[in-house]
Amino acid sequence: MTNHIYTTFEQIKGRDAKEVYLKQKGKVIWMTGLSGSGKTTLASALEKRLFELNYFCQILDGDNVRSGINRNLRFTEEDRIENIRRIAEVSKLFMNCGIILICAFISPTNEMRALAREIIGEDDFLEVFIDTPLEVCEQRDPKGLYKKARTGEIKNFTGISAPFEIPNQPFMVVDNTNADIKATVREMLKKIIPQVRWDPSEIL
Repeated sequence: MTNHIYTTFEQIKGRDAKEVYLKQKGKVIWMTGLSGSGKTTLASALEKRLFELNYFCQILDGDNVRSGINRNLRFTEEDRIENIRRIAEVSKLFMNCGIILICAFISPTNEMRALAREIIGEDDFLEVFIDTPLEVCEQRDPKGLYKKARTGEIKNFTGISAPFEIPNQPFMVVDNTNADIKATVREMLKKIIPQVRWDPSEIL
């Protein structure tokens, strides 16, 4: 099937040129954690702060992807892996335009995250584990999903009836039990900014 696919990447302006234009390095900040851990909230706060610092970002999260490009997928193991594969491929396209991707997905298994890392590339994949305890996530339960999972209305729910595998060696671990979101984002920026900062001396 792929024998008749001819990419045009060689004809497109390269990633380096686009990073020079944007004055930043394209990276994928991959936030993983339980439902209710605060991934989307932190992603939004991080994007806002990076934008204020003149960095150009794009957020991808479960809701905006599942309602569009992946709306045909269900929540079987196979479809969840395919969900992550598509997200990683889209993220790589954005990243190759010099854009900083902030991805907020449960991505509960090491296999799923390894797949995303392989597609995006080891040097460009910044895995951030949002380490919020299950009991805190369940207390928050902004969408009422844990309640439905406890009653059996939702099957294979991560943290209740399906496992979440803690990342082996994440780029960063974030304790999101702190109510001060701004302070949490400041700590994240200390590690992220050196990764996305554009250094004009590198092209001389």
